Amino acid sequence: MQILVVEDEVSLADAIVAILKKEQYFADAVYDGKDGLDYALSGIYDLILLDIMLPKMNGIEVLKELRKQGISTPVMLLTAKSEVDDKIRGLDTGADDYLTKPFNKGELLARIRALTRRKGEIPANEMTYGDITLNQSTYELICGANSVKLGGKEFKIMQMLMYAPKNIISKDEFIEKIWGYDSEAEYNNIEVYVSFLRKKLTAIKSTVQIKASRGIGYYIEG
Repeated sequence: MQILVVEDEVSLADAIVAILKKEQYFADAVYDGKDGLDYALSGIYDLILLDIMLPKMNGIEVLKELRKQGISTPVMLLTAKSEVDDKIRGLDTGADDYLTKPFNKGELLARIRALTRRKGEIPANEMTYGDITLNQSTYELICGANSVKLGGKEFKIMQMLMYAPKNIISKDEFIEKIWGYDSEAEYNNIEVYVSFLRKKLTAIKSTVQIKASRGIGYYIEG
């Protein structure tokens, strides 16, 4: 499961990410509402932990825009004790749960497990496009009777491509969402992994192709 943490208290956000990773979740953190919205719109996350009081764009605005754009990813609001009205507005806007700060590790993990159990909207374990299926637990890419295992970055690239087929995803977006803001990764890093993925698609005899939009990014077609 991949979880996005949107929290402007950097130390708290990083602590939450550390807890989640220790529990074998994949987790990313961003520190303002605008970046939170951009990351959430990628569609690669199974759950979003969203603070209400954020710079650039508050959590309620982020949530409203997500629901407006048809993103049904479960959202758990992180709120202060005094934000009763915001809790109500958040739930009315489409939040699935809220957690009042300060909270402890056990409560956080229990809420995540409970939300996961009861939300039927959480994306299925498999994504499909054309003649391929991507198993999000085993990292296998499947076409008919053929399958191949993907590495971590190959998996994330394919996941982003399959979520928005035929939409061009820029190289900058790949770097930000897979390598991170502070990474020194360059465009040729993406090109290398795309080359690996193309070879694997050929190996499993898929008709799906990863196509390049010159100077911009990549999309899939097939």
